[in-house]
Amino acid sequence: MPAPARPAVPIEVLPLFPVLDQRLAELLRSLSPTDWQRPTLARQWTVKDVAAHLLDGNLRTLSMLRDGHFGEAPDDPDSYQGILTFLNRLNAEWVRAARRLSPAVLMELLAQSGAEYTAYLNSLDPFAPATFAVAWAGEAESRNWFHIAREYTEKWHHQQQIHAAVGGPGLLTPELFGPFAETCLRGLPHAYRHVAAPVGTVVHVCITTNLGGTWQLRKVPAGWELQAPDAVAVPATVVSLSPDVAWRLFTKGMSPAEARPHVQLVGSQPLGEAALGLLAVMA
Repeated sequence: MPAPARPAVPIEVLPLFPVLDQRLAELLRSLSPTDWQRPTLARQWTVKDVAAHLLDGNLRTLSMLRDGHFGEAPDDPDSYQGILTFLNRLNAEWVRAARRLSPAVLMELLAQSGAEYTAYLNSLDPFAPATFAVAWAGEAESRNWFHIAREYTEKWHHQQQIHAAVGGPGLLTPELFGPFAETCLRGLPHAYRHVAAPVGTVVHVCITTNLGGTWQLRKVPAGWELQAPDAVAVPATVVSLSPDVAWRLFTKGMSPAEARPHVQLVGSQPLGEAALGLLAVMA
C-alpha cells in the first residue's frame, strides 16, 4: 500500500533538500584549489570552512535528533545568549578541526550525510513539537515543519555564501528563494517586538522582482502579527528591498546600515527601519 499523504504544511521545503544537495555537489566539484580558500560573507570563514559547517549541520542533526546523542549541553540552556555562546563555540571548534580534511573528503561526507539527513527530516511528524524551537522568530516551542523550514534557510544561505564568493550561479530562483524568504519573514513580529505603534498600524515589507512578494504586519493589542495581505489596509510604511539585499541582510551578511542605501522606505522612516533588524539566524 502507498504511504499516507503528508499533511499540508504552511511552508513546504522537504522536496527541496535533495535539490540543494545536488546544487552544492555540482558547485563544489567545479571549484579550483584557489576557490576553496576564498573569503565569504561568513566573517572569518573561507569557502572550505562554510562547506565544513554545512557538513556539521548534517552530522549534528543525525547525531542529536535521530540518534539521541547530544554529547554536551550549553552551560545556560534557558537563555538566548547562553545558547548562542554554546553554538558559536561548537561551530568554531568544528570548522577549525575540519581544516584537516581535504575537499574530496568533505564532498564525499556531504553526499553521504545529506541523503541520511533528508531521510530523517522526512520521518518527522510535521505538526509534532520540535526538539529545538526557532528562537530567532521568538518562539519558545515550534512545530517540526517550522524547524525543517529553518533548517532549509540554513542550508540555503550558507550555500548562497559559497556561490557569492566564487561567482557561482546562485540560488536566487523562484523555486529555491521563495521558501527561504517566506521562512525568514516569519521573524518579522519578533523583530518588531519592541516597536510601539497604535493598534491597527500596518507595515508592508516587499521583496521585489518575481522572486519576492509582500508581507503585511499589523499591530494588535498583544504585539505584532503577520496577516494575509489586505489590499484595503493602508500601510504606515512600505519597505522594499531586492532579493540580493534581503538574503544578505536577514543572515547577517550585511548590516542594517549597509543595507539602508539599497532599501526604499515610503512612509514612517523609523517604523520601516525596524524591519532591517530582522535576523533569521542565531546572532
